[in-house]
Amino acid sequence: MKSRLLKSLSLLGVSLICVIGCSSSTESGDSDAVESGLLVSTSDWGKSPSGETVKAFTLTNENGIKAVVIEFGGILHSLELPDKNGNTVDVLLGCADVEGYNTDSPFFGASTGRYANRIANGKFTLDGTEYTLAKNDGDAHHLHGGDVGYNKVMWKGESFRTDDEVGVKLTYLSKDMEEGYPGNLNNTVVYSLNNDDELKVYFEATTDKPTVINLTNHAYYNLSGHDSGTILDHELTIHAKNYTPTDDAFITTGAIDPVAGQPVDFTSPKAIGKDIAQISGDPGGYDHNFVLDHQGRELGHAATVTDPKSGRTMEIWNDEPGIQFYTGNFLAGEFAGKDGFVYQKNGGFCLESQVYPDSPNHPDFPSPILRPGETYKHTIIMKFSAK
Repeated sequence: MKSRLLKSLSLLGVSLICVIGCSSSTESGDSDAVESGLLVSTSDWGKSPSGETVKAFTLTNENGIKAVVIEFGGILHSLELPDKNGNTVDVLLGCADVEGYNTDSPFFGASTGRYANRIANGKFTLDGTEYTLAKNDGDAHHLHGGDVGYNKVMWKGESFRTDDEVGVKLTYLSKDMEEGYPGNLNNTVVYSLNNDDELKVYFEATTDKPTVINLTNHAYYNLSGHDSGTILDHELTIHAKNYTPTDDAFITTGAIDPVAGQPVDFTSPKAIGKDIAQISGDPGGYDHNFVLDHQGRELGHAATVTDPKSGRTMEIWNDEPGIQFYTGNFLAGEFAGKDGFVYQKNGGFCLESQVYPDSPNHPDFPSPILRPGETYKHTIIMKFSAK
């Protein structure tokens, strides 16, 4: 499995050289695409709050997997997967339209940045200068990039196809001091799908001033189907012997503790709901960063989730040192999603590849600093199967 994924990563690198450097966009009607079963199409998907037309990009492979990405928020809107009997459903929680994503969404499917997760007290110091950010998390802390993070801006999309995959490249320029962050930051996110049933998300960024960065995808999954109830019976493994504990406001304390003997121990397969009641606080549930065993030094296996009912399995591979496991604790029947379905608490889970939360304020944590002349790169691969 690892060798196949490493080969996949190599192919991803080759593809990205073409996608980012060559801008080779191909229409879905191409005969080679039809023969391979890999298709990409583009359609209009409503208007942004500023009146721009939002494009949707549909990626399909020969095995019936279909992913839809929209320009607004760089959002992974839907993901249709077959189960063990060949029945296909959408496994992503989401909104019905752009307005929902702009006003009601708890970051469903979004590209989050500039800094995903929390920064304590909405401030950090870089090279002797203190930067102040929006306190959009309980009026006390900074969350997922601020009041208007990457989840609420228009990205520019362009479809592409190579011999091995189809996808969309999205770009966005975050200007100097946008949401309080220094530097003009050029962002790229690439979503791609292949016939090995791998959905890949690749982030890249460059800056003209020192800044901090932590980009991820915030998809909420329910492998039984987005409208099927809770994910408490899903079985999860996280390849992490340690985690970063938090205070009652979900701010990391700076410690790194072992998971052994704790309800956060997912080192072997365990139902998500087995120990969830032991997690204290309001509203309860998992919202924890795990210190991955591979530490982001290379592409490594981060987590596996299986739904016993449908037989669907998702494996996650990444090259960042942490992953945030969140169980939709704030989904309290307030979000009317796709097809009008109202999502309830624990209706979906997130596994967000990342550097550790509040790293700008913890020098001992992996560094989130990006400087001029450097390139930020972050790869996530999700491998799907059903049996």
